[in-house]
Amino acid sequence: MQVYHKLKDFTKQFPRVAIALGMFDGVHIGHQSIIRRAVELAGVDGTSAVFTFSNHPMSVLSPAHMPLQIGTEALKAQQAEELGVDLFVSIPFTRDFAQRTPEEFLALLREDFAPRYVVTGPNYTFGQKGRGTQRQLLREGSDYGFQAEICPAILRDGRPVSSTRIRALIADGNLAEANDFLGHPFRVIERVIHGDRRGRTIGFPTANLPIGAHAAMLPNGAYAVRVRVGAAWYGGMANIGSNPTFDGTNRRIEANIAAFDDDLYDQEITVDFLAKLRDEQKFSSALELVRQLKKDQANAEKIWRGALS
Repeated sequence: MQVYHKLKDFTKQFPRVAIALGMFDGVHIGHQSIIRRAVELAGVDGTSAVFTFSNHPMSVLSPAHMPLQIGTEALKAQQAEELGVDLFVSIPFTRDFAQRTPEEFLALLREDFAPRYVVTGPNYTFGQKGRGTQRQLLREGSDYGFQAEICPAILRDGRPVSSTRIRALIADGNLAEANDFLGHPFRVIERVIHGDRRGRTIGFPTANLPIGAHAAMLPNGAYAVRVRVGAAWYGGMANIGSNPTFDGTNRRIEANIAAFDDDLYDQEITVDFLAKLRDEQKFSSALELVRQLKKDQANAEKIWRGALS
C-alpha cells in the first residue's frame, strides 16, 4: 500500500480509482464495509483508495467539542492495508480546506484522483459547513466522472454502529462489545517510552506506552493482550493506570510481553486488548504485587493463546 500525506495528481500513477471517503475513526465494522466495497469495485485492474484526514475536523472548527479518538493515524493506515487498499491518502484538515465548497471538493476529487467510483457511508458530509451530502454525490457524481455508492449502516441492537457508540463502550469498560463493534480488538499503536524499569527488577519487564490527551482509553486495570513487534505477534498482559503501588506515575500503558526481553525503546508496537483481568489495585508490597501478577499471567495466557492460534 502506498501512503501519502499530501495531495497531488495521482491520476497517472493510480488508474481506475475506487475511493472510500470518511474519517474512519477506529475503522469499525461500518467503516470496513465502505473500504471493502471500494476494494471490490476497484477489482484486479483498478486502484482501491482511502482519502481521509489525519486530524479530526473538530480539532480545527471547535476544539472544545472534539471527540476522543479511538485510534491513531497509524491504526487507520494499518487497517486499510489489511483490508487490501492500494492507496492511502491522509492529509491535515485545515481552516483553508474547511472553506472549500462542496463543488470545489468534488472538483478536487476529479483533478487529483479521477475516480470511477466514490464510496461513503450514509452520514458522510463534505465541503464548507458539511453542506455536501450523499444525495449530492448520487445526483452530481456523473458530472465529475464517477458513480457514487452509499453503503448502508451496519446495525447492532437495531441501531447503527458508530464511533460515538464505541467511545462510550470503551469508556464504560465494555471491551467485548466494543471489540464486536470494531470488528477487531481495541488497538493501541504507539512508540515505546522510557519507564522507571521497576518491572524488570520484579521479573515482569514492561514496554511503556503513552496515552494521548485526546485518545479514547479503557478504564484502569489489568488486561490480556496480544502484542505485535515487527511482523511477529506475542501474547502478554498490560496494565492501564498510574502504578499506585509505587506512589503512582502519569497514566500510561505497561505491556508485559510473554517470552520477550529485548529493549523496545522508541520502537512502534501494536497492543490489542482482548479481555479485562481485574481492576487496578494498590498492593501493600512488591511481593504481594508479584503474587498477583503471576495469577494475571496465567489467566492472560488462557485468553491470548486462543487469539494467537
